[in-house]
Amino acid sequence: MAAEPVSELTTNRLSVYLRCLSQLESDGVETISSQALAEQFHLNAAQIRKDLAYFGEFGVRGVGYYVKDLKRNLRQILGLDRKLRVAVMGAGNLGLALADYPGFRREGFEIVTMFDVADAKIGDQSRSGVPIHDLKDLKKVVRKEHIDIAVIAVPAESAQQVLDQVVAAGIKAVLNFSPGSLKVPADVKIKGVDLTVSLESLSFYLAQDSDAQK
Repeated sequence: MAAEPVSELTTNRLSVYLRCLSQLESDGVETISSQALAEQFHLNAAQIRKDLAYFGEFGVRGVGYYVKDLKRNLRQILGLDRKLRVAVMGAGNLGLALADYPGFRREGFEIVTMFDVADAKIGDQSRSGVPIHDLKDLKKVVRKEHIDIAVIAVPAESAQQVLDQVVAAGIKAVLNFSPGSLKVPADVKIKGVDLTVSLESLSFYLAQDSDAQK
């Protein structure tokens, strides 16, 4: 492994490469060069080689990369060589949709529990059988279920308070779907997914394209 810190942009690209390799493996492809990988998936061959070289020598001269081996190595680099246990905070429409999404399990992320404060939801479960616990039992359930990652899917006005409870329960990795910026200690990693910001970015693109055509 590399001794220097790896940028988030690099890890994001590794995730893209992993998905490409999964597609190649399902298509029966055994080996591929960086150039062919770049051309097939609209990537940059030089960037692929640079990113992979940061972690070791994976290519074979005259052959390229063995798809199955490189996929295994990338999963190990990304920490996906083990199951990661995830808790969803909030059992509303978004939280339930996330809990029931089958793609997470295929990639090694197991949604094992949900939390909410509504009495009508506590003790119930999602359509796929993920149990919904009372938020006040967070610490106890986190210890019992060995939760690695928390997903915040609560209204914006509750997000920071819920996040504080997540941090207090000992969870060090958080994916936040609530709008706005949240504060965490330096030893906690948080990533935000703001759908509104993404839609606004697309709106800007459409507006610029419309202006250009006038």
